[in-house]
Amino acid sequence: MANRIVLNTISYHGKGAVENILPELEGRGFKKAFVCSDPDLIKFGVTAKVTDLLDKAGYPYAIFSEIKANPTIENVLAGVEAYKASGADCIIAIGGGSAMDTAKAVGIIIENPEFSDVRSLEGVAPTKNHAVFTIAVPTTAGTAAEVTINYVITDVEKKRKFVCVDVHDIPEVAVVDPDMMSTMPKGLTASTGMDALTHAIEGYITKGAWEMTDMFHLKAIELIAKHLPGACENTAEGREGMALAQYIAGQGFSNVGLGIVHSMAHGLGALYDTPHGVANAILLPSIMEYNAPCTGDKYRDIAKAMGVEGTDAMSIEDARKAAVNAVAELNKKVGIPADLKEILKDEDVQFLAESAFADACRPGNPRDTSVEEIAALYRALL
Repeated sequence: MANRIVLNTISYHGKGAVENILPELEGRGFKKAFVCSDPDLIKFGVTAKVTDLLDKAGYPYAIFSEIKANPTIENVLAGVEAYKASGADCIIAIGGGSAMDTAKAVGIIIENPEFSDVRSLEGVAPTKNHAVFTIAVPTTAGTAAEVTINYVITDVEKKRKFVCVDVHDIPEVAVVDPDMMSTMPKGLTASTGMDALTHAIEGYITKGAWEMTDMFHLKAIELIAKHLPGACENTAEGREGMALAQYIAGQGFSNVGLGIVHSMAHGLGALYDTPHGVANAILLPSIMEYNAPCTGDKYRDIAKAMGVEGTDAMSIEDARKAAVNAVAELNKKVGIPADLKEILKDEDVQFLAESAFADACRPGNPRDTSVEEIAALYRALL
């Protein structure tokens, strides 16, 4: 069986990368942009770092901002109608995973109207056409939605999130500019950074992992361990390092899948509106410990990438413990809670466990699991 890699056609990295947006649009003959961004980014002037460039050039655009932190089916449908009414012929997605995921779903439905029922996009939908041409501009260093073939939508009615996986949704151009991330508050920087670490670790140990994705994931782990604390203090080096690290992690996990950390986090986001990165970060050490017997010697590599000394001389059991402890220590250092006591209600555990087992990320987990084992993992964090 052949392994597949899907990446952006073009990506720009580093300070000033946003200067490439207008030339990319004009050079391809696009006439009007649909700017998809969330209300807070507009309110605090982050979106304006891009729209000011469009204004200066007299380039037409329409803004869509009806997006929640965990975007819903209703957000997507509103976006589809807004795109149709705008007269735009391309999309600029500016934001974290919420804005980019909404833009992906809108772009797919516009070009594949037979999937106008958003729920029909769950899993691997057999779309035929690539989404509307999209330039993705991340404002958080976490989701890597700008380079992935995944997006996640919340079904409010059914109290669940569903994952969509589609090679046709990847943005053609990614613009990863650390200046777009410089106004992120410390808490959001920490949670999105730990989301990126979860991507890298789950991607490294998933059943589909192979040499090329291993390369991406190990480098991402190394960069995150080195730069996340600095990014939380808003240092230029930390921001630049995390901007690159989360993108590198996305190059890997998008192509091989994730595991039950994400499956379990999706339910917490859908039911309690828990920030995705916070949910992942709290779950990650416990799930790493649970998965350890099915990961071979990979935790030794993780521990080494996170800066743990003496890993080569450790037994496999000690190396596994060292990797778990390193993640838990980084959580603590950046202010992530150690448990779910302030989030999870015991009466919801069974529903959450069933949702996590049905989640698209679960099959990639290195250890085969069950609804009962997932429920026990939730309860262990109460």
